[in-house]
Amino acid sequence: MYLQGWIFLLTNIVTTLMHFFAYPNDNGLIKERSKVKEDAKSWDKLLLGISGIIYLTNIITAGLDSGRFHGSPDFGWFAYIPGIFFTISGQVVFLSALRENKFFSSIVRIQKERGHVVVASGIYKMVRHPGYLGMIISLLGIPFITGSLWSLIPTSLAIILLFVRTVLEDKTLINELEGYRQYTMKTRNKLIPWVW
Repeated sequence: MYLQGWIFLLTNIVTTLMHFFAYPNDNGLIKERSKVKEDAKSWDKLLLGISGIIYLTNIITAGLDSGRFHGSPDFGWFAYIPGIFFTISGQVVFLSALRENKFFSSIVRIQKERGHVVVASGIYKMVRHPGYLGMIISLLGIPFITGSLWSLIPTSLAIILLFVRTVLEDKTLINELEGYRQYTMKTRNKLIPWVW
């Protein structure tokens, strides 16, 4: 039996249910997140495409490594429990950002037609991009849950892309969203509390 695969599946079922029950009942936000708009930044579309490929590669790599070829040592529950914790806690952070920010788009764009304003409350007091922080924490769970050292490679690439996306999105918001530059003076850290 491929225990890591079952743990990964069950953890993903839990996080899917978390999204189902915690997703805001906001038709404007649902519509905004449901499809890529024409005014989305081209660099963001590219990064999203690359991120999707890396995520798929990560799952395939982890499955082949820990489930088929057993290239990594089996760390057992010493790895699975932290992996479950990272995945679920990362989703808690992500969903907190989603619930706090009615402009939480899946792509980078200024939503002028929706009256886009800076959100500086709740989790946004700690970091300016808490959604990406949540994604990074969740991504860290994959190598632990699957017990795959090889999946550290695509996980690292995915995290690097999130840092790049954070920098590019932050520059866009500073230049294009009224009040964001002032927000950066109050909330100093982009992604990691007290660090960066």
